[in-house]
Amino acid sequence: MKYQAVVDYLFNQLANYQKVGKTAYKPGLVNIEGLLSELNNPHHNLKTIHIAGTNGKGSVSHVLASILIENGYKVGLYTSPHIKDFRERIKINGKPISKQEVADFVCQNKSLFDSLNPSFFEITTAMAFSIFLKHNCDISIIETGLGGRLDSTNIITPEVSVITNIGIDHTNFLGTTLKEIAFEKAGIIKPKIPVVIGEFNPITFEVFQQKSNETHSQLTFVSNINKFKTDLLGIFQQKNINLAVQTIHVLQQNGWHIDKQKTHNSLLRIKKNTNFIGRLDQISNNPRIIIDASHNVDGIKNFFTEIKQLKFNKLHCIYATS
Repeated sequence: MKYQAVVDYLFNQLANYQKVGKTAYKPGLVNIEGLLSELNNPHHNLKTIHIAGTNGKGSVSHVLASILIENGYKVGLYTSPHIKDFRERIKINGKPISKQEVADFVCQNKSLFDSLNPSFFEITTAMAFSIFLKHNCDISIIETGLGGRLDSTNIITPEVSVITNIGIDHTNFLGTTLKEIAFEKAGIIKPKIPVVIGEFNPITFEVFQQKSNETHSQLTFVSNINKFKTDLLGIFQQKNINLAVQTIHVLQQNGWHIDKQKTHNSLLRIKKNTNFIGRLDQISNNPRIIIDASHNVDGIKNFFTEIKQLKFNKLHCIYATS
């Protein structure tokens, strides 16, 4: 099977959330445990950072990747969804994996997929873990797909857990209140693994504090927002950058060597280092065209807050949904 045939198989033969919605979601770790067991549990030999949250997961993931790349580490990056090409989901040092690697992984394991009937996301998660191990990544940044506690990625034991923020989203899966949603996101907190929270909210604080006490995990909130020079547009990105930098500090405290100047340099080259696209992304200067992949109320509010800061004679908005 060639690459396009493999991608067609992944999207047309397997249930995926972007295409069919709720019916594609398989909560729990039984399927992914069985799948990874047959693949010799590649995640057991990976060092990872695990990221959950309502908004900002992709931004924080790419900022962290940029910092670690500039500091000389070989960095795997697993995010979702993709915008143009499936391979955006799985990158190594900012570059999408090859079409051949995608095709080889699926072809070599298709009989296994047929017997276990995993979801689209479970297969892509297993693919990411397997390929990161194959390439001997020093550290891999893993973004949850949906929620946290029952997400397929929650099979890992990371160096540090990160929760960006809590907002109302995916209420049919995660609950209808901030506390209920926070409980699901807090599910990525592991015993004695430090956790960094991007926003302090008195409504959700109790949930995170209780979970960190149960697991004896060091809990850190980002309290002060410093202004960093960066190549990312948007005031909202300062929160994401501050969260990433705080996460880097936690890694340093746990033995990772990271240079302060290289960290600051990396913030000016996030797009170059990671091929980050789709978040307040200016793709044309004349005329000025900005695209943004906001998918919930908080994200769209942030987008229009930023648009109001721009100078323009006429503003044309094109909105697409499915």
